[in-house]
Amino acid sequence: MNNQDDDLKNQSLSRRDALRGGLMASAAGAAAVVGAAPAQAMSADDPYADPENPALPPSDMKLDLSRAAVVIIDPQIDFLHPEGVTWGVIGPSVQQHNTVDNIEALFKVAKEVDIVTAVSPHYYYPTDHAWKFEGALEKLMHNIGMFDLAGPLNLDGFEGSGADWMPQYKQYIDDGKTIVTSPHKVYGNDTNDLSLQLRKAGVDQVILGGMSANLCVESHMRELLEDGFEVAVVKDATAAAKVPEGDGYLSALINFRYMANAVWSTEEAVAQIRAAA
Repeated sequence: MNNQDDDLKNQSLSRRDALRGGLMASAAGAAAVVGAAPAQAMSADDPYADPENPALPPSDMKLDLSRAAVVIIDPQIDFLHPEGVTWGVIGPSVQQHNTVDNIEALFKVAKEVDIVTAVSPHYYYPTDHAWKFEGALEKLMHNIGMFDLAGPLNLDGFEGSGADWMPQYKQYIDDGKTIVTSPHKVYGNDTNDLSLQLRKAGVDQVILGGMSANLCVESHMRELLEDGFEVAVVKDATAAAKVPEGDGYLSALINFRYMANAVWSTEEAVAQIRAAA
């Protein structure tokens, strides 16, 4: 090997060592911050509290109501009412976060300032029960008859059923202005027309709430982000089941913080919307 080859080899090793050292230093610095944050955010007093020393960049999302929408996922009895089929595992989270009232607050302010409002519901028809394979929650939802309808064009038995809207939301949803999309079938809106409806309404900013946090809300957030929307998730306008397999709300909250353009409380969301009006 000649001197030029030796020089190139040494330069390559030097750059590699510098890069490795820089990455290790960055990782160590981030770990020092991040290592403290989860301990604070997951304290025994409040496992959902925001970290005192967050490592991730703060939100810089600014609402423009001319291109914004409030989108509510699955505002239905089976998720949010004590008589709903999931209440046994999801009710405590709904009550803890005041989710029912917080969703209504989003509906109310959306109508107050007259911005686009959309609902992405979850329905199952008899043919959906013939699916040949399902994930764990799909199996559960089908087994307990969650969101069941008699058919895509048949509303027999819909009124007051688990698939129906929560009663207090009907005044907002049935006003002739709220977009009600075709149903999503598993968790995300890639199987319905939500993105199309929002684009046709000139929307590219979404204030997102509804049910449930780690399933349909998180999946909608991910799909909307992939579709080029700016998404603010309203963290207490959702809730999730807590079962031996894990706390769905906590898992979703972590991913909201990692991925959403903003994570707001309902109070913050309402204030942001009114300030932008």
